[in-house]
Amino acid sequence: MLTKRQKQGAIKDFSTHERDTGSAEVQVALLTRQIKALADHLKKHPKDHHSRRGLLMMVGKRRKFLAYVKRENEPTYAKLVKKLELG
Repeated sequence: MLTKRQKQGAIKDFSTHERDTGSAEVQVALLTRQIKALADHLKKHPKDHHSRRGLLMMVGKRRKFLAYVKRENEPTYAKLVKKLELG
């Protein structure tokens, strides 16, 4: 689970305008940070299958958002993947 400060930092780094909290880029950034936190949790607790399912669902959701961004705006997609170190 991300803290409020971590979410605000991701929103600030990836927002496209001042009040942007729901664009695909921001959602990808938030999902990426949640995925990293949950992956660390699963390293400590390998038998936590409920969290593993949640992780897989988040990865699928992030994949769909990334496909949307790539389809709509290729240069933004390239910057996003590079900045989040996904590729």
